[in-house]
This record gives sequence, C-alpha cells and structure tokens, in this order.
Amino acid sequence: MREAVRDGSVTPLVGVFDMFSASVAAQHYDGLFVSGYGFAASYYGLPDIGFIAWPDMVAFVQRLRLAFPQHHLLVDIDDGYVDVETACHVVEHLEAIGASGIMLEDQRRPRRSGHSDGKRVLPLPEYLEKLELVLQTRRDLVVLARTDAVDAEEMERRAAALAATDADIVMVDGIRSAEQVRGVRAAVDAVEPGKPLLFNQIAGGKSPRWSLAELGELGVSAAIYSTPCLFAAHAAIDAAMARLKADDGRLPDDRGQTVGVAESTALLERNLSRHRPR
Repeated sequence: MREAVRDGSVTPLVGVFDMFSASVAAQHYDGLFVSGYGFAASYYGLPDIGFIAWPDMVAFVQRLRLAFPQHHLLVDIDDGYVDVETACHVVEHLEAIGASGIMLEDQRRPRRSGHSDGKRVLPLPEYLEKLELVLQTRRDLVVLARTDAVDAEEMERRAAALAATDADIVMVDGIRSAEQVRGVRAAVDAVEPGKPLLFNQIAGGKSPRWSLAELGELGVSAAIYSTPCLFAAHAAIDAAMARLKADDGRLPDDRGQTVGVAESTALLERNLSRHRPR
C-alpha cells in the first residue's frame, strides 16, 4: 500500500461494511477501506459518533484479511478509541493480523462523521503526542494522519504539522473546494514535498464529486470511498422490500436478471481457504 500511494497514480480504496460487501467490492478494486461509518451502521445499527469498540473492529479486520490476502486494507480507528495506550494496543493488534494501514483522526469526543456539522478537534500538541506514540509502536504499518479541522487556515496549519511527522499519508476531511485542496497540498509540500495526500469521497458529503483523474491533477495520491456499498445496499434493500410488500409476498421472477442463490453462493465460495492464493 505504501508503494501504491507513491506510484504517481491515485489509489482508490473502497469502503466496506461487512464481509459480504467486501466480497463484492474485492472483485472490482484492489484496495478496501474499513469504514467506521459503515461498520457502526452494520454492526451496531448506530450512527458513526463513537460507539465502535476496538475488539469488534479488530475481529472484523481479521476476517477480512483471511478472505482477501492480496488486497490493501486501510482501517479507520477513529481517534484511537480515545486513550493513547488503547490506540497503540490496537495498532499492534491490526499489524499482527495483517492490516495494511490505519487512519488516526484528531477529533475530540463526542466525535462526528467527518462530513457532519459540529466537529471539534483536539489541541494540536495533544493529537501530535498520540500520533507520535502510534508511529513509534508500528513496525511497517502505513499510518494515515487525519485532521478534521473545518477552517481553511487551520486545515493548512494542521496538514503542515502532520506532514512534519513520520506519518505516511496526510488527510484533511471535509474539504469543500479545489482551492482548499491546493492550499493543503502547498502546505504539505512546504514541509515534505510530495508526501501523499488522501481525499475522502462520500455521497451527500461536503466535498465535490471528483474523478480519480481530477484528483490526480490536484495533487492527491489516494482516495477513499467510505459509503458506496452501504448506501447502495440501503437503497436496494428498501426497493426490494417495497416490491415484495406490493406483490403480496410473491418473489419476483427475475431469473437471469438478478442475484439468486447460485450467484450468491458462487461469490462466497471464493472466500473459502482452499481457493485463496498462497
């Protein structure tokens, strides 16, 4: 993953929320993002405001790595689950089970989704202390340092401070314009020219909808897509339930046009241990 984000192209990482969504997404993309938003929704049925318990996340990543040994796995660990000792402990666990990288944010509790209103950030020295201890703990794990600052000037100030650390990638979440991306890119380059910058795409979020080519022109090295699987499932399940109810419980006769038991089973059989490359 470290090599991928430095190869000159924009590396896409698609957000997955459970093993089934990952099974579908892995057919199309080499990089998967373990989205805190998606995991909170699927595992707890709750919004992404701080309910995730770290053992649940570690167990999920372990299942992902077993099924997808060749994919990049970037894991959202929020604020490191509050305490710096917990953050370092989680980093050790995730590295031991084969995660590719982690994302550590500078939000203050109660936290919010990165594209929501009401976000507050920790004092920069407090976050940098946590980040430095995480960097000392990791061996080869990719570390993405993220700020949720909302003011453009503060975005640039924090991005420069993150670029000055040994973090592999810098991210500013909730960027609202190309001008802000260029400002952050310049702030990072002033400290460490070319340090990878990651951009978060989320449907209905605060950021523009840009293509990978457009992001590349802005100096972005990687892009996460937090919720396309989750939101597609939301819409498709809702439509299927409405149709089933309207048809008095009769299943649709869509043979050859939709997924049935054969197609679903074939997808899942690819995750069996004997089918995976060694």
